[in-house]
Amino acid sequence: MRVHSFPPMIREGAKVLVLGSMPGAASLAANQYYGNPRNHMWRVLYGLFGREPDEAYEDRLAFASSHGIAMWDVIASCEREGSLDANIRDEVPNDLPGLLADYPGVHGLIFNGAKSHDTFMKYFKDHPGLADLAKLKLPSTSPIPTRTMRTTADRIEAWRALMPYLN
Repeated sequence: MRVHSFPPMIREGAKVLVLGSMPGAASLAANQYYGNPRNHMWRVLYGLFGREPDEAYEDRLAFASSHGIAMWDVIASCEREGSLDANIRDEVPNDLPGLLADYPGVHGLIFNGAKSHDTFMKYFKDHPGLADLAKLKLPSTSPIPTRTMRTTADRIEAWRALMPYLN
């Protein structure tokens, strides 16, 4: 089944662009970035600022934007059964260079997991328009635990590396 990512969530004043690979099935069904309630993203972002996530999705987007955080996915569309990145096939990348040309204030790309980073490197590693941007690969906020990332607290600690990019 071919799935498609969401439009970018970005506003003037964005400092970093958090890039996922492709929204999972629960997020696509909810039509929300990180719409799977088990995904750690919203608890991680709010946790970095010592808060609990807002209930309403629009408030969550506004919170991210108010801190200079934009969101998108490296992949525009792909073939995938289920939600696992390992099942992604025949991907088509989003136009990251085009988006970033429209938002020159973005100075950092934050990769939410290995798949988003690896896909970016596959398509954009040598793109001259992206060469000067800081790039930071962080552990995935996926609900699937790993050897080192088992809890939201583990992820918050790892994602603290994002904070210097927001200044």
